[in-house]
Amino acid sequence: MTSNEHTKLSLGIVGLGKMGSHLAMQAAEKGMHVVAHSKHRHPDMESKGVLTEADYVALAAALKKPRVIYLSVPAGQTVDEVLDSLVPCLAKGDVVMDGGNSFYLDSVEREKAVAKDGIYFLDCGTSGGVEGARNGACFMVGGKKEGFLIAEPVLKALAVEGGLLYTGPPGSGHYVKLVHNGIEFVMNHGIGDGVELLLHGDYDLDVEAIFENWSHGSVIRGWLVELMARGLREKRFSDIPTYTEDTGEVNWLVELAADKEISIPFIALAVMELFESRGSGLDRARAVALLRHEYGGHPFGKDEHIAEERKTSRLTKL
Repeated sequence: MTSNEHTKLSLGIVGLGKMGSHLAMQAAEKGMHVVAHSKHRHPDMESKGVLTEADYVALAAALKKPRVIYLSVPAGQTVDEVLDSLVPCLAKGDVVMDGGNSFYLDSVEREKAVAKDGIYFLDCGTSGGVEGARNGACFMVGGKKEGFLIAEPVLKALAVEGGLLYTGPPGSGHYVKLVHNGIEFVMNHGIGDGVELLLHGDYDLDVEAIFENWSHGSVIRGWLVELMARGLREKRFSDIPTYTEDTGEVNWLVELAADKEISIPFIALAVMELFESRGSGLDRARAVALLRHEYGGHPFGKDEHIAEERKTSRLTKL
């Protein structure tokens, strides 16, 4: 799709945090009509062409129909609070996408509730971190196919090439993203173990140079290896705290696997290792903290807000 075609597209954004703000700016730079909900001014975003409205009525009125609105808010009760305020301002045929890491069964229930008003609700698993939101993300989207087809041109414009997938019925997008996050955990800790071995083996090694080398042609090359090379290059490794916060989604995956009697030993071990490594002082834990910061902007050290999300981000039980 060309930039001229992008000008026909309209996107609403609710939540101007790390992901939402960068998606909004990417969309605006590609020529979309972008309107964000915010009670505060954002001059940096407005300079890129992102309009802001302080209430949902004005947000809905400023968007082309059928409206396509992307939620980038914390999982849990916040999603329901936004829907309670936003949905009455919308009309039949509009589309609301939850781009956060909501529990997939919560998304199934939300889709049922929103569908009563003739509005499409899509669970839009989003990956690629802050860089992906800014330059091209990876989307895995569940919900009614009719709703996906309405949102598809917007998502395709915001996705990296090949990075948009319709996964199937409601809940499937967030389920696929949940499995993705479990694999991510395993890969993080595998790299962390490698850093531990490189730093404490028999040789005085240049670990930054090794990861840079592995980024070029090796079997394990990939974005996480590249991010480790970059992180080692840009930050003093010994200063990184070994306490890694997370919002607890992969814990749900382990519980789900136990309930369905599906064996996932490596993902389960990665979760246990995250618990064990918090504040351990181990370099493998430091490496995981560095990786998470590089791809997701996750904070170093303890964070009371993220710790609280572990308790509140899931509503539906198995």
